[in-house]
Amino acid sequence: MEFSVRWDGKMAFSSITPSGHDIKMDAAEEVGGENSGARPTELLLNAVAGCTGIDIISIVQKMRLQPTRFEMNVKGLRAEDHPKRFTTIHIHYVLEGNLPEDKVVRAIQLSKNKYCSVAHSLSAEITVSYSINGAEGKKSI
Repeated sequence: MEFSVRWDGKMAFSSITPSGHDIKMDAAEEVGGENSGARPTELLLNAVAGCTGIDIISIVQKMRLQPTRFEMNVKGLRAEDHPKRFTTIHIHYVLEGNLPEDKVVRAIQLSKNKYCSVAHSLSAEITVSYSINGAEGKKSI
């Protein structure tokens, strides 16, 4: 994968992804930016969630299951000192529908342990939990 990221002045950068989508990044005003785009760290957490979400939907659909709702709540904790990397990332999956818990757990495990290339590119500890139809998951992942 290859693409260019262009400096747009001050702290703003933009790019067009290889798939043709615009990305805008910027810093907060208090550090010289204009808040005209997402922070790179926000994009990183979104990338982890998006990657694993795509995996999970693909896997449960192959299991002939169809969630009626799927949302992820993501929390990333960063080190206090530079480079202020993410030290832990927790993703809570919220699913609704006629979904057997063992199959949901299997889909999450496959994404976390095998398929999500974004998560496997990071050194943060990534933990997950889940709820199905409002009930907290019983199995450890």
